[in-house]
Amino acid sequence: MSDENVRVAILATDGFEEVELTSPKKALEDEGFQVEVVAPKSGTIRAWAETDWGGDYPVDRTLGEARPEEYDALVLPGGVINPDSLRTNEEALTFVRAFFEAGKPVSAICHAPWTLISAGVVDGRQMTSVASVAQDLKNAGALWEDSEVVCENALVTSRTPKDLPAFNAKTIEEIHEGRHRKQHA
Repeated sequence: MSDENVRVAILATDGFEEVELTSPKKALEDEGFQVEVVAPKSGTIRAWAETDWGGDYPVDRTLGEARPEEYDALVLPGGVINPDSLRTNEEALTFVRAFFEAGKPVSAICHAPWTLISAGVVDGRQMTSVASVAQDLKNAGALWEDSEVVCENALVTSRTPKDLPAFNAKTIEEIHEGRHRKQHA
């Protein structure tokens, strides 16, 4: 599969940490991948930029329109508001689970593992996150470590925006590797 045929979904909603969407999106597009922002609603979603609201970003497809089988990988930006909303959205959780069930790469940064916890896909997995989510991951059965990037069988996690270079590089590497037999829901 050539890079221009690789499709990546970035699942987000209002309150995503701006750089945690824009940086991976740019890195993936620079690699030649097709990247689409998927959200629960159409139109635009609003970013959080460290301490205040950021810009508005266009939604390419709603969760109701997007089909996991049309994508080769999934990226979940963090921020506090975004994953807190997505983790209570059953349509979002079903979307996330489908990537794990199909063995496709999934990358989550900062608070985004909250969504993975609610999707029921972290038990026994080696992961990292922002420090405030560490205990939640441990309580859900994950093996948490404080590292800039952790990758286990196509699941890539990172802590904060300062880890974005390593997060983006590992995400791209895992997408190039394709489906992983050991990736699981």
